[in-house]
Amino acid sequence: MKTRFIHQILQLRERLWAKPLLYCLLAVMASFLARAADHWPIGALLPEITPDTIQTLLAIISSSMLAVATFAVGSMVASYASASGSATPRAFALVLADDVSQTALSSFIGAFIFSIVSIVALKTGFYDRGGLFALFILTLAIFAWVILTFVRWVDNIARLGRLGTTIDKAEAAALASIDQRRRMPVLGGVEKTSHTGLRGTKVFCDEIGYVQFVDMRQLQTIAEQNDLRIMVDAMPGCFLAPDRPLAILNTSEAIDEALGRKIASAFVIGENRTHDNDPRFGLIVLSEIAARALSPAVNDPGTAIVITGRFVRLFAAWARPLSDDEPIVKSFDRVVVPPIALADMFDDAFTAIARDGAGVVEVGIRLQKAFGSLATLECPGFAEQARRHSDLALDRAKTALSLSDDFTRVERIARIASRPG
Repeated sequence: MKTRFIHQILQLRERLWAKPLLYCLLAVMASFLARAADHWPIGALLPEITPDTIQTLLAIISSSMLAVATFAVGSMVASYASASGSATPRAFALVLADDVSQTALSSFIGAFIFSIVSIVALKTGFYDRGGLFALFILTLAIFAWVILTFVRWVDNIARLGRLGTTIDKAEAAALASIDQRRRMPVLGGVEKTSHTGLRGTKVFCDEIGYVQFVDMRQLQTIAEQNDLRIMVDAMPGCFLAPDRPLAILNTSEAIDEALGRKIASAFVIGENRTHDNDPRFGLIVLSEIAARALSPAVNDPGTAIVITGRFVRLFAAWARPLSDDEPIVKSFDRVVVPPIALADMFDDAFTAIARDGAGVVEVGIRLQKAFGSLATLECPGFAEQARRHSDLALDRAKTALSLSDDFTRVERIARIASRPG
């Protein structure tokens, strides 16, 4: 189970400066660690490398890497703009977190820093025979690494920011969040039911924004120390307003301000929703991409059809039963957590497509086939929600399709899909 600290560390992958900074530190360490070879017993037996030879290689790296890094930043920014414009602004974080691009930029900057630091060290006579040989090997290794990284990055940057790649990343993020929530349906706590739900003192927070993370371990510790039970009322993805409590305690007595601050500190509040611990957000991002594709300005029903198929795959993953190797995590017996409502997930996924694609017969047919497939999944509530959305989509198509034959086709597919077996 993640803690608040681990969550904040993992969020650094969405910061473009984090990985380059790490590579810069590693580059400086590599430059200075090369001197350790001077203390090796076999240092005198190593081939003699002149400082001028190494300096020539380092000068080539330093003169080229800064220009390559600048080019990489420009290409990445163009890809980010393309992803935000062609898909949805909510997909920007997914493209920004692309590991290949971050590794490439970090490698270019790290190589540049390594060459500058090593040149300065060479000029000051920092290395002896063993150190010069080690620095020479390091320089060749970094040069080879940069070349391989550049070739790999060029292949990746040609796809980064494209609509298909953005859809793939959004689906992968949604699938990862769904798999995590399947193993921890109530974040490792006790599921909220009519019997376990709490009524008592409400804990509020002054911050306004989206709940990004709930530190269940911290809430469990607070509950044990104060002999309380805590019910999470603001789940990841919820918008926190002044009238929305974070949590509810099983006591009617007022709590002191210090305890309220401790409970509030277990909730990470941010300006935007994130994919971690929030499966619904991944569905919303894909739905927004489909809605943009169905807008009159874009007029791309094919993208909506593709995303409808992705929704079937995601919901099938949600319905798949856990294997014996995937036990449900139940670690926090003093924290009550509401489960995700399946109806909300269906609404997040299909409402926008059914609304904006109501006048497109191809989209209507694909939606009805998708609902028919989802209705056959052996998972509580799936058949009910699939039929509910099938009826809603059919009603929308009836008012939007101007040609009666088109509606008849959609209606026929809906009847076939709704047949049992």
